[in-house]
Amino acid sequence: MIPTLIVLGVLFLIVVVLGLWITGIYNSLVALRNRFKNAFAQIDVQLKRRYDLIPNLVETAKGYMKHESSTLEAVIKARNIAAAAAQTAAANPADGNAMKGLLSAEAGLGGALSRLMVVSEQYPDLKANQNMMQLTEELTSTENKVSFARQAYNDSVMTYNTTREVFPNVVFAGMFGFLPAELFKIEDPAERNAPKVQFT
Repeated sequence: MIPTLIVLGVLFLIVVVLGLWITGIYNSLVALRNRFKNAFAQIDVQLKRRYDLIPNLVETAKGYMKHESSTLEAVIKARNIAAAAAQTAAANPADGNAMKGLLSAEAGLGGALSRLMVVSEQYPDLKANQNMMQLTEELTSTENKVSFARQAYNDSVMTYNTTREVFPNVVFAGMFGFLPAELFKIEDPAERNAPKVQFT
C-alpha cells in the first residue's frame, strides 16, 4: 500500500512540475506576442502621422503643379491604399498576409511620394514655399521614426519567433495556436531607401 502511495505521489509531482513547465512556456509566448504587437502599434502611430501629412503636402503642391494632377492623384490613391492596409495589419499584426499587404502598399506609397518629389523639383516656387518646406521636414522626421519603430518591431518579432521555434516550445506553440510572426521587411532592394522628401 505504501509503495503504491509513493508511486502515485511521484507521478502527481511529475504532473504538477510538467504542468507548471508548460504554463511557463505558454506565458512566455503570450508575453512575447504582446510585446511584438505593442511594437507594431508604435509603427502604426507613425504611419498614421505620415498618412495625415500627405494630404497637406499634396494640397500645398496642387497650387503650383496644375499640370501634374495625375501625380498628385497617384499619391493620394497610394496613401489611401496604405492607410487601409495599415488598419488591417493593426487589427492583427500576427497575420502574415496582412503584414505582406501593408509592405506592398507602403512600397507603392514610397514610389508615389518619390515621383512627387522628383516632379516638384521642376517648380522652384513650390520648393521655396514655407509650408511645403515644413511639411517635407515633418515627413522626413516621421520617416525616421517609422524606421526606428520598424527596427524595434523586428527585434520583438525575432525574439518571439526564436522562442516559439526552439525545442520543446515548438511542440506546445503549435498546440496553443502561436503562429510565426512576419517581419516588417522590404523585399525589393530598390524600395529599401526612404522616399527623398527634402528640398534643396
